[in-house]
Amino acid sequence: MLKGGYMGKILRVNLTTKKITTEELPEKIAKDYIGGAGFGIKYLFDEVPGDVDPLGEENKLIFASGPLSGTSAPCASRIALTTKSPLTGAVGMALSGGYFPVEMKFAGYDILIVEGESEEPVYLWIKDDKVSIRPAKKLWGINTFDTQVLIKDELNEQNARIACIGPAGENLSKMASIINEKRAFGRKGVGAVMGSKNLKAIAIRGTGKVPIANEQAFKEARSFMLSAMKKSAHLYPQFSKLGTPMVVEVTSALGIFPSENYITTGEKNYVGDLGVEASLERAKGSEHCYGCPVGCSQMKLARGSSKYISALSDPEYETYYSFGGETGVRNLDSIIFADQLCDKLGLDTMSVGVTIGFAMELFEKGILTLEDTDGIDLKFGNHEVMVDLITEIAYRREGLGALLCDGSKAASEKIGKGSGKYAMHVKGLEFPAYDPRGAKAHGLNYATSYTGADHNRGYAFQEIFGAPFPKAYDRFAAQGKGWLTKWNQDIRCATTDCPTMCGFLMDMALPDVAQKNTADMVSSVSGLSLTPDDIAKIGERVNNLARTFNIAAGFTRADDTFPERILTEPIKGGPSKGHYISRDELKEMLDEYYNVRNWTMDGIPTREKLTELGLENAITTLEGLGLI
Repeated sequence: MLKGGYMGKILRVNLTTKKITTEELPEKIAKDYIGGAGFGIKYLFDEVPGDVDPLGEENKLIFASGPLSGTSAPCASRIALTTKSPLTGAVGMALSGGYFPVEMKFAGYDILIVEGESEEPVYLWIKDDKVSIRPAKKLWGINTFDTQVLIKDELNEQNARIACIGPAGENLSKMASIINEKRAFGRKGVGAVMGSKNLKAIAIRGTGKVPIANEQAFKEARSFMLSAMKKSAHLYPQFSKLGTPMVVEVTSALGIFPSENYITTGEKNYVGDLGVEASLERAKGSEHCYGCPVGCSQMKLARGSSKYISALSDPEYETYYSFGGETGVRNLDSIIFADQLCDKLGLDTMSVGVTIGFAMELFEKGILTLEDTDGIDLKFGNHEVMVDLITEIAYRREGLGALLCDGSKAASEKIGKGSGKYAMHVKGLEFPAYDPRGAKAHGLNYATSYTGADHNRGYAFQEIFGAPFPKAYDRFAAQGKGWLTKWNQDIRCATTDCPTMCGFLMDMALPDVAQKNTADMVSSVSGLSLTPDDIAKIGERVNNLARTFNIAAGFTRADDTFPERILTEPIKGGPSKGHYISRDELKEMLDEYYNVRNWTMDGIPTREKLTELGLENAITTLEGLGLI
């Protein structure tokens, strides 16, 4: 029996039958997967066939928090949402913060599984053990900010926490996100899955308390964690004051801040327009997630006399890239406005910006013409067109909106003319804000992550921040990057995505003690007995199960690759000038990665490895496919 950390219940809602049930959370699943992404991938694998239509009735939305959420553990108000991604066709796992994660715990649930499909728009109302499906037809078409206000008014419950979709999710854009407060389950098109189910929102109010199994041990573990956070040279002195946008200057110094769809990385510098000084000039304070002493979300107010004036938002580093360097835009006010607009309409800023940058390159190359764009001058740097396209995409409007609304991969398939080689994605997921030609472990993670080009699944802080743990690495070298990528993916998964904790802690404060910290925190909260080695094994288990799901969905070694530009075009200027990832280097890194994972050279987990991890169900799946 679980003694603490977990509420012990799974809430299951079937929108087709309107049946609402609760189930007990098995202790073995808690011990084997901890929570969050672990729970999500476990239930996705068990309940959703790999070949289902992501926007079909059989797909499911699996919300799962971890045992630390809702306790006084710092930076632990996180929740994972797992589904089959309509953008990639692979595992779609997105995380969000704020207050929604802990509210689900306070209501008494570790996992919420939404299945089926409603005939009419609805929203869920969860108040402790009272759960209902309510009509939402009048909410359809309303933006995410106003949706949250209207639901709270209708329920007469201003303390409810709400996750909802906007027009982008309703129109099934494969770049649609789910917004809670101003936080986002931001990538992989999860908002389209919610829209396909005619589910406008989930509103939760909980009045319970998360139990602690061993108060004294938890107090000691928490004290150790807070001490490690205070010792960090970056977390409080810089990160809590500047947030993730500070990374613009870090990656610019490395020569890997992407520019103009990765054509001019290193040649053009954006620090003067998008760096720390420009951000501080617009700073209006910070927002904190529940129980977070850091407050990295930095609010910024657009200024000047432009149409962007008075826009208030908290764009992250990735948005500075996607609506800045990627599109060649230097107008920070337009980036603040674009961030706010994406949140209101329910769109992922990263995929949208990269897709627009892709279209800009095609326009400059003549692959898209003025006739194709209805006379729009779609050149790099045109911030007004960039902002206007966001609304076109959200509403899937005829022309560029319909062309771009499902991401760069789908757009390239519609356009043809050899445009696919300019689409910067892996498995359909657009690139994050680090040019992998100058950080090869970071890049290998893009190629092998179970969600596609996702920096957060195996962030190579060794290359980006120069942290020498587990040892120092040459960011330009290919050798050793297979081992490092596996380590980063497994440890990050088990120490942040599963417990659930903020990933920034891993990068800036806890890299050398992350396994011990997680083992001590989770053990003291839950009563489970976990060691640092157990933590690493859990990360490995989750990554292997996700890999097997993707294999069942049709992915192969051939999908663990990069766009042609990364494989053939060296960076042309700056500190990373001359570097790229050749096909021989990719093969070397992949072979090493598969070898250290004990997978075949086709990227298939072996029977031996799956048996070691207790994944008999994965063995059965691969046997059924004739692969082992």
